[in-house]
Amino acid sequence: MSDHVIPTRVYYTVFAALLVLTALTVLVAEFDLGRLNAFVAMLIACTKAMLVILYFMHVRYSSRLTQVFIGVAFLFLLILISFTMSDMLTRNFELLTAVSGL
Repeated sequence: MSDHVIPTRVYYTVFAALLVLTALTVLVAEFDLGRLNAFVAMLIACTKAMLVILYFMHVRYSSRLTQVFIGVAFLFLLILISFTMSDMLTRNFELLTAVSGL
C-alpha cells in the first residue's frame, strides 16, 4: 500500500474550517430558531464529522472499497439521525408539559 502525501496546507485548511464551524455552532446556539435548532446543530455536526472522516482519517485518499464502507456507515448514521429528528419534531411538547405539571 502506498501512502498518499498530503500537504500541510490541506490540514491547516480543514482545521480552520472546523474552527469556523465550531464558532458557527456557538453563534447559532445564541439564536432561537424554534424547531430548527436541533436540525441546524446536527447539520453543522455532520459537516464537521465528514471533514474529519475525509481528511484526518484519510478516507478521501483510501481505496474505493474503504470509501464505500465509510459511505454506507455514514448513510446509516444519517438515517438514524433523521429518525431521531422526525421523532423530536413531531412531539407535542405543550401537551407533555401540561400533563407532567412542569
